[in-house]
Amino acid sequence: MSTTMSLPPRYGRTGPGGWLRRGEAWLDARGKPAWIAAMVLGFVAFWPVGLALLAYMIWSKRMFSASCRGRSRTRHVSPFAAMRPSGNSAFDAYKAETLRRLEDEQHAFEAFLERLREAKDKAEFDQFMDDRARKAREAAERGDDENGNGNGDKDAA
Repeated sequence: MSTTMSLPPRYGRTGPGGWLRRGEAWLDARGKPAWIAAMVLGFVAFWPVGLALLAYMIWSKRMFSASCRGRSRTRHVSPFAAMRPSGNSAFDAYKAETLRRLEDEQHAFEAFLERLREAKDKAEFDQFMDDRARKAREAAERGDDENGNGNGDKDAA
């Protein structure tokens, strides 16, 4: 006789409705948008499926609850949690130095971007002024060529 025992399959993995339970758990893990997307796809594919999903969502209170079961397990982390000391002085010193270095790099990068914007603006302004001067020269040359006398005087012929 064997020492290993045949264990029954876990409830929900096989048997009647196993794939439905897995699908429900999968959608719960992804939250309310996944349920709504499944419902819309159900309506697009075959309207009774979408209607059945809508009825199930309303019946199980997934439609109007604040969150699905999978979302309620997530822990909210404060954005200021990184600023609190950890209790390890070496790590806190390393963190402070790293944050200082990153702030210095950020200021240097912002200054670089400002210089880049100023250079671009200056180049665009210089190009505008050159185009304006070129158009003025061309207008002056056309005026001289139309009269044929070179000084732009119409009565001097």
